[in-house]
Amino acid sequence: MRQVKHLLETKGHDIFAVAPEAPVLEAIKHMAERRVGALLVMRGEQLVGIVSERDYARKVILQGRSSAQTAVSEIMSSPALTVTPDTDVFDCMRLCTDSRIRHLPVLQGNRVLGVISIGDLVKEVISAQAEQIDQLQRYITS
Repeated sequence: MRQVKHLLETKGHDIFAVAPEAPVLEAIKHMAERRVGALLVMRGEQLVGIVSERDYARKVILQGRSSAQTAVSEIMSSPALTVTPDTDVFDCMRLCTDSRIRHLPVLQGNRVLGVISIGDLVKEVISAQAEQIDQLQRYITS
């Protein structure tokens, strides 16, 4: 099975981030503009957490808080669960499903290389299974 580094090669290394001091409203607007479900929370080059649509719904909307007056640091998930570029896609899938998360930052040391989502993982697993089925069919029919 492929590793995370292969997903990032295909997907790209885009990193969408927000500062922990930023208002949640700014983060939500940024997510909407980029059409992503989560942002990394960065203090300079350091990853300090991750904020997602779920965090917004659970910790702002449902609690009746103000998006403009609540800082990202008050609702972010910290520390963020992370993976390395050499992590197997199936291990990432297991981590996402067991932890009930949708986004995994990819770190090499302290350097953020990108983010993979549950959608990226599902697509990769399905592709790998289709490839295996194709190989088996060719073996059976040859």
